[in-house]
Amino acid sequence: MTNKQTLPGRWVEGAGLVLGPVLLLAGVLVRAGAGDFFPDQLAAYAAAPGRMVLSYSLYAAGAVLLWPAVTALARRIAVAHPGWARWGVTLVVLGLFGRVFHAGVSHLAFHLVDALGLAAAQRAVEATYGAFHVFKAVNLCIMGGWIVLAAGAYRARALGVVRCVCLALAAGLPLGVLKGSSDPISLAALLGLAIALVPLGVTVLKDGPAPRWWAVALTVALVPAAFLFGLAG
Repeated sequence: MTNKQTLPGRWVEGAGLVLGPVLLLAGVLVRAGAGDFFPDQLAAYAAAPGRMVLSYSLYAAGAVLLWPAVTALARRIAVAHPGWARWGVTLVVLGLFGRVFHAGVSHLAFHLVDALGLAAAQRAVEATYGAFHVFKAVNLCIMGGWIVLAAGAYRARALGVVRCVCLALAAGLPLGVLKGSSDPISLAALLGLAIALVPLGVTVLKDGPAPRWWAVALTVALVPAAFLFGLAG
């Protein structure tokens, strides 16, 4: 298989399969105990801003890393059922775009607490919570994409039955701005996602030669460099 056929590549896909679900679960566990809706989430930020910023940052990073993860799974589904693979990966990635948008709005809402105070920030979010945005169109994709991908994985025998069911559980993860997502249903959805994807990620990472030392060093150096560049900008 050529490099063009395996873009974005084994290491990116393997890292996404392992780290994506783990970071999502870690983000939810960090904010466990706070109420699941926006007034309580804003209050939790006012009480412990570092904790909530860490939580939402981990969650957003996990959502971003899932795109190479589902690309890797879709490639395995496409061997036997290309239609299921195309629909599944397209719907899931569109849903991930929506989750990243929600994370950006949540970030702004948290900083309204810094700028306006907790009570005023809660009123502002309440007054604007239902405002139109184009990503409302992907809400169905956020939920349904995982079911389509799981069905494709089952039909293609890309995952076992139990792991296909676990993958479909990701459809139960709440969507929207300032959602705590620490209820039992959310935790079951995230655990299911980890059970479905992390073992595949380990397999992908082991299936080939180790990366060259300079590639590892360059990757490690680029991560803090990117943060510093962003802060400077």
